[in-house]
Amino acid sequence: MKEAYYFHDDTVILNYSKKYLTSKHDIVSSEVFDDILDHYLDYLKEHHNDLYAFLTAETQDHDKIKTHMKFVLKSLLISEPSEINDVYTKVPEEMLSIIEEGYHYWRSLQRYSVLYTHNEEGYQIQNFIEADDRESRLVLDFYREVQQKIQGSKNKVYRQLQAGTNASMLLSYYDWKAPKGYERLEGIPFINEILLRTPLILHPKHNKRTNTFTDALHNPMADFIKGDEEWVCFPAKVGSLLIYCYFHRNFVTSAVATANLFELAGAEEASTRKPDAILLFGNPDGGKDTTFWHDAENDIWVGKLSNDPAIDYFGYTKKAILTLHNLAMIQRGWLPIHGAMVNIYLKDGTKKGLMFMGDSGAGKSETLEALSTMASDLIDHQETVFDDMGTIHLDKDGKVRGQGTEIGAFVRLDDLDKGTAYKDMDRSIFFNPEKSNARVVIPAAPYDVVTTDQKIDIFLYANNYTDKRGMHLFENRDEAEPVFLEGKRFALGTTQEKGLSTTFFANPFGPMQRQKETKVLIDTLFDKLFEQNIPVGEIYTCLGLPNKGDHGIDKAAEALVNFVKQK
Repeated sequence: MKEAYYFHDDTVILNYSKKYLTSKHDIVSSEVFDDILDHYLDYLKEHHNDLYAFLTAETQDHDKIKTHMKFVLKSLLISEPSEINDVYTKVPEEMLSIIEEGYHYWRSLQRYSVLYTHNEEGYQIQNFIEADDRESRLVLDFYREVQQKIQGSKNKVYRQLQAGTNASMLLSYYDWKAPKGYERLEGIPFINEILLRTPLILHPKHNKRTNTFTDALHNPMADFIKGDEEWVCFPAKVGSLLIYCYFHRNFVTSAVATANLFELAGAEEASTRKPDAILLFGNPDGGKDTTFWHDAENDIWVGKLSNDPAIDYFGYTKKAILTLHNLAMIQRGWLPIHGAMVNIYLKDGTKKGLMFMGDSGAGKSETLEALSTMASDLIDHQETVFDDMGTIHLDKDGKVRGQGTEIGAFVRLDDLDKGTAYKDMDRSIFFNPEKSNARVVIPAAPYDVVTTDQKIDIFLYANNYTDKRGMHLFENRDEAEPVFLEGKRFALGTTQEKGLSTTFFANPFGPMQRQKETKVLIDTLFDKLFEQNIPVGEIYTCLGLPNKGDHGIDKAAEALVNFVKQK
């Protein structure tokens, strides 16, 4: 990013490498403050006409109003209101409202900072957090000084809100040698370190994903529009894979939120290892593409999402990354599972690996929460392996094992146990918590747990549509496989679907696009599940039934309790 700041819609990015503010006077004199005043005046005109009318009483010219406002604010930094002979300071009640509303407007923006470094051992990498802290304190001190002077008294209650940025990124230029055809990606900085000021509340334009990922007609790299220093790369460790996720700066919020969901690769690994996949998120090509391509020559999966306002929702980021992961894993003989897996550690020392499969809203998380409540006297603790996407594969000894992909969980607030949101709130990222289908990204599992082969003690399909209770185990593969293949569920409206629907293997993120190849893996691995006497069945969550089956999920949890009790 070559500019000192970048403003797009309700997002502002401050470039500390170009301009770093050191005083309250610098704030008022800065270009970014002038630009923010422009947006603030437009905001007042639409949302607070009384305050806008006060500011425009003498002129409608925004440039003159901004000059007047900055003169008053600068004067307040060195003088008392009584010493400033100005129409604004003579009506302190109105001026106080303008300052308070301006501070509220600033905090309503999605605010980020970046700092560039070419030397990862140098001063900058050690101090980018301190630099961002100083800017945040400077903004808060500036607001408090002018607010208290106009108010005419000190505050009695001080709230230490996030006055500066929501997140800060240290960007580094890795010496990455791109394969032929990818040279335009060289010179794009990588996110080396990232600071999240949690709990982080973000307001993307959308709160639902409506797309499907489809095969591209050619390598999306042919459509890549690099622009002038407009991209950053988040090198994501997704399960055992490395995916270079390139984000256009208009979608920097998605890059920031990715840090709570996928492990950030270190500088050495990201710069020396060939990526298994590349994602171009927010490509300004004028289309509405959500596509992927397999570059067989370089063995790289490439995904592209066009710069469309509709993709300003983190679900697009997450599922695009997981689709690329799943396609690559299918190619390698690993079967992607859309569901959840946890290790249950009992107080008697027993450990049980429970794996569930089912699309969004099937009731996987709710069943586990009910189990925790019902068996609190038996369970010592739970360990999350994955909360949305994982794999089944054979280890070197031919044993069926499971692994995960994400270090976090992207879940609906309504689906959380009441205590969960409060317990993890201090580390979480919230999306539109005031709207329906509100989501949160919660750190869930250490990366070494996610990528360790885990023993599977039971594999269950989460059935939320059948009017049955408890759990049913299948006798053989021929009985079990059709249920998993059909991928039926009663969609609760958390995505684009509603009502009873079917999705191949309950997974529209890879298996659906590669059904023939996936079916071969399903046949092989389901044979192995039964050969190794791993129970395979259905658990009836009842979430799609009227009144949720009158607490039918409790019967499901009860069946699980009986299973984990078995020696």
